[in-house]
Amino acid sequence: MKTIYLAALTAAVLAGCAGNPPPPAWKGNAGSALASFSDAWLRGESAIAATEFARARAEMASTGRPDLVAHAELVRCATRVASLEYDSCPAFEALAQDATPAERAYAAYLAGRWDGLDAALLPEQHRAVLATARASDGKSVLAPIADPLARLVAAGALMRQARIAPADIVVATDTASEQGWRRPLLTWLGVSLKRAQAAGDTAQAARLQRRIDLAGATPPVP
Repeated sequence: MKTIYLAALTAAVLAGCAGNPPPPAWKGNAGSALASFSDAWLRGESAIAATEFARARAEMASTGRPDLVAHAELVRCATRVASLEYDSCPAFEALAQDATPAERAYAAYLAGRWDGLDAALLPEQHRAVLATARASDGKSVLAPIADPLARLVAAGALMRQARIAPADIVVATDTASEQGWRRPLLTWLGVSLKRAQAAGDTAQAARLQRRIDLAGATPPVP
């Protein structure tokens, strides 16, 4: 599924050469492959995700523009952060010198390097997240984010900073559940399960474990 968020991230990069003539085929191919990668990854379909990402990267690399490939790597990092899978995004860092200031700022945001970060350079959905999290008032910052993928990316960024409010753990879990995104759902259910166990809430822990067992079960063969 090609979300509004992913389309917006990609369109800003791919629209640079847009004009009246039909756009080159690589643009549509790259955008479609990136969206397919994101959806497959979030659904837990790792093999499909790997194939689609390789296709997107190859389409962008065909232009000989490192900035486009850097963008693809940044999309991959953001999608992983949505599932609380963190690393230093090394493939993007290798290309960062050719990325835009906005993309370098977004990479810093995903990596948890928020000190001195200029919120104006971030995608619009994440500017308020940065500002509100810095205020440390514990209020939910995810609910106003309309796009589900952007909401989960923001949740992952907040979790990495250890600034996420309990209400936003629920928002992140519900978002993954509503979209049928198995990978982040299992991760966020796991976060809630640990919290319930730490609080001694055995009934809630049992309920969460049932959800984890159901979402993580191998589908029966027809």
